[in-house]
Amino acid sequence: MELASYSDYAVRLVNTEEPARGTDTLTSVEAVRALFGESTAASRRATDADVTRFRSVRGRLRAIFAAADGDEATHAVDLLNSLLLEFPVSPQISGHDFLDDEGHPRWHMHLAEHSSNATAGFAAIAAMGLAFHLTEYGVDRLGLCQAAPCRNAYLDTSTNRSRRYCSDRCATRANVAAYRARKRLETERSDNTGRSAEKAHATAPATDR
Repeated sequence: MELASYSDYAVRLVNTEEPARGTDTLTSVEAVRALFGESTAASRRATDADVTRFRSVRGRLRAIFAAADGDEATHAVDLLNSLLLEFPVSPQISGHDFLDDEGHPRWHMHLAEHSSNATAGFAAIAAMGLAFHLTEYGVDRLGLCQAAPCRNAYLDTSTNRSRRYCSDRCATRANVAAYRARKRLETERSDNTGRSAEKAHATAPATDR
């Protein structure tokens, strides 16, 4: 597994809340466990106390995306470094899950966490994954969806650094809204032009035929 792929942990956690819509799905220990995906061993360590702790880490991760989205690269890096210091990880070589055609392990780097609670373990992997993604692709590859009121976090992996939305659904919604706004403006301009022409005609002096 590429280490940068662990950055998805950060995205999954941040997007459990949509502040502008007032929604929050991180309300139970089951929701915490679901964030670990297939890592059942790690998820089993979660307790009710992790709900509050996860929310705290979520706020700090969102602040990183917000800083990056606002072109505050240094601030984003400082915030991420703070998480890395607080939640360290231990890299180790793994290969038992991936075998080549001859049955030999395909060795790769893996992030192992030996934290005292589920939040610390998740935060460590999320922060390290985000760090690898940031240093490999750039701070500007971290963003928040531009389709208001969504503001979900996303990682831009496009070749031309053009991503602005968290999903195709939000992109379509934003494009439709922009199209409707243009049509309204065109209609208003047409109406104003028509009224101006009528006014000019009404005030023009009469001429003998």
